[in-house]
Amino acid sequence: MINNSLAKRYAKALVQLGSEGGLIDSFRNELAVVDRLFSANSELRAAFADPALTQGQKKNIMKELADKTACSELVGNFLMLLVDKNRVAFLGQIVQTYEKLADEFSGVIRPVITTAFPLDESQVVAIQGALEKKTGKKVVPQMIVDASLLGGVVTQIGDIAYDNSVKTQLKQIKDILQKG
Repeated sequence: MINNSLAKRYAKALVQLGSEGGLIDSFRNELAVVDRLFSANSELRAAFADPALTQGQKKNIMKELADKTACSELVGNFLMLLVDKNRVAFLGQIVQTYEKLADEFSGVIRPVITTAFPLDESQVVAIQGALEKKTGKKVVPQMIVDASLLGGVVTQIGDIAYDNSVKTQLKQIKDILQKG
């Protein structure tokens, strides 16, 4: 719980800073690159958790990382703040929270759309248009193919699922027939 509120506090501050300069998407991309590096490199994560390394050494590592990933000055300063406050371990959570808050600020939703077979571009655009009309927000869909659905579409938007799959409809018919 404390980690979530901590991540939210840092992410919210960064979204506010990004919104002032129109840099929300730029920050998102820069943070994603840094987060991928941390996720893929256990030695890097271990270095920031190592109490034998001084703050100065950790700052040098972070500065080099920010330079190599071509981070903006603001994101670089933010990463250095995480080192100063000993919060680098929370970077993944902060980035995830930042992405959610940035989407809320920008009026974007990222639904997961699962179908039984791959959809062509016109079908994706039609679903995207319908969701934009229904929600009033910009839709950036993530498409997943799951042959077990048999047909239809399952759309997950945050905590809400719209299940119009053949698999679910058959299950409902089966339940009705069994209750008979």
